[in-house]
Amino acid sequence: MQLKQAGNFILNKLQKELPAHLLYHGINHTTDVYRATERIAKGEGISSYEQKLVLAAALFHDAGFIKKRDGHELESCVIARRYLPAYNYQPAEIELICGMIMATKIPQSPHTRLEEILCDADLDYLGRDDFFLLSNTLYLELHAECLVKNEKEWNMQQEDFMENHRYFTATSVKLRQPKKEQYIRLVKSKI
Repeated sequence: MQLKQAGNFILNKLQKELPAHLLYHGINHTTDVYRATERIAKGEGISSYEQKLVLAAALFHDAGFIKKRDGHELESCVIARRYLPAYNYQPAEIELICGMIMATKIPQSPHTRLEEILCDADLDYLGRDDFFLLSNTLYLELHAECLVKNEKEWNMQQEDFMENHRYFTATSVKLRQPKKEQYIRLVKSKI
């Protein structure tokens, strides 16, 4: 598996083809999820082979945004199936990667440890110091697509989402859950 080369390819593709209004779901989100995946994978003690699989999933998990928002996970799998064979990923490995990608669909539904790692990496920011900064980029993105009307509606959606979200890995529960709880209280206070 040529992870570095596959990563360079998909990041270049995202840079060129993602719509400009995607302030949250842009290349920065992909690289952020990649770094979070590395950290969580290390914390969970998975093998280097499994790390290559979940890191590839992190790189491709939102590639479908090139085409559309709704159903982007399926589009991401189409892209992964199309391009990963050129980087020595076997069909069974690509299907594992697609399973991880599909698990990130909201509400998240991981069934394996690798799926749990990717799900936690995808929403790692909910318990980080840059939560409000990243949350604001998501608000601006959704507002640009008329998917949220104003900040009050956004905060109500965000409160509901965060209260129903849960981290799956012990690494993320320990590292991110306490701060996420603080942010839920802060978001509630804005409503």
